[in-house]
Amino acid sequence: MNAEIKRLIKQALREDIGSGDLTSRAVIPPGLRIRAKIIANSRGVAAGVRTAALTFTTLDPSLRCRLHVHSGAPLSPGKTILTVEGRARSIFAAERVALNFLMHLSGIATLTDQFVRKVRGTRARILDTRKTLPGLRMLEKYAVGAGGGHNHRRGLDDAVLIKTNHLRARTQDSRLKTQVIQDAVRAAKRRCPKRFVEVEVMNLAEFRAALSARPNAVLLDNMSLQAIRNAVRWRLESRVSGLGSVLLEVSGGVTLANVRRIARTGVDRISIGRLTHSAPALDVSLKVV
Repeated sequence: MNAEIKRLIKQALREDIGSGDLTSRAVIPPGLRIRAKIIANSRGVAAGVRTAALTFTTLDPSLRCRLHVHSGAPLSPGKTILTVEGRARSIFAAERVALNFLMHLSGIATLTDQFVRKVRGTRARILDTRKTLPGLRMLEKYAVGAGGGHNHRRGLDDAVLIKTNHLRARTQDSRLKTQVIQDAVRAAKRRCPKRFVEVEVMNLAEFRAALSARPNAVLLDNMSLQAIRNAVRWRLESRVSGLGSVLLEVSGGVTLANVRRIARTGVDRISIGRLTHSAPALDVSLKVV
């Protein structure tokens, strides 16, 4: 994992520094040494603290970093996140990249924490999705965990998720869709017997067809609150036939305003793409001290 993170850091540093930091070369003496700290300017949850420190030491191994908080820790305005000491030119060259990682990942952790707090006391777990920035998935999913959330599949090779487009590709006849759902689930279970199998449905008829095929989970996509309640009740009534162990997941249209109502229906999982693709960056800054 560290090797992959270092590769990302080196790529980001090359992108930002290019052939050299012109400003520091022009105004900072080569031997000048300083101490600086990164502080939070708003409330949130920390994530990517070690990544930020690793950014400094990757550029210049002689720099010394001290972490004052760890990922998952609450932040308040003025809170020191880390301090760094050493060559001024090196600190300034790595500053923006270190802050970018820290701001982005802490923003994800902060938003995730807000959703997790909303569903506290219910059985629902907050999950991320594969809607991540290319190349940053590992770090973004780590940040979701720092905020108290859970990771959905990490990639296409991690689990089976049969979506509506997979079903449409198998048939254009909507009248046969329920049978196609069952056939697809059974095929996935047969060909990937050791993998988690989930299927996406858009209405209760599709849900009942999916449930009867016994996947590990059924994803209720953009369904109304009443339809979600009906699906939960249907699963409860199906326990006598052994279908009660099928997990129910909700996705689509989930917000901080409605997530608790969704969680109180009794679903097991709520997946939210916004956690990674639209989380606001947390405001942090570096100050020389």
